[in-house]
Amino acid sequence: VQLQASGGGLVQAGGSLTLSCAAFGVSLADYRHAIGWFRRAPGKERVGVSCISSRISNTYYIDFVKGRFRILRDTATNTVYLQMNSLKPEDTAVYFCASSLERLCPISPFGVRDWGKGTLVTVSS
Repeated sequence: VQLQASGGGLVQAGGSLTLSCAAFGVSLADYRHAIGWFRRAPGKERVGVSCISSRISNTYYIDFVKGRFRILRDTATNTVYLQMNSLKPEDTAVYFCASSLERLCPISPFGVRDWGKGTLVTVSS
């Protein structure tokens, strides 16, 4: 599957952004692998932020985004969205979407099947 991430930009602290991960070459209605979002902040390693499996009830959020971020898998638009609210300067990072080798969340960086290109999110204080 080919993944294309978009939606990054500059936002003030407390603001919101929605990232999109469009899938090409496969229908998400039939795709059984989990899809998720990773981020790499300046000077830090890439970490998994959120994930959703084909079973929509199976989702994952890393602790520091719980209650602020929401992941959605929309088969009508063939896109996985990451709604980010109450953004903080420490959320500044390049965000990547990725598909997993596995069906369930979370996704390990070592368990990624396909990476999309990143989209930069900058949160100003």
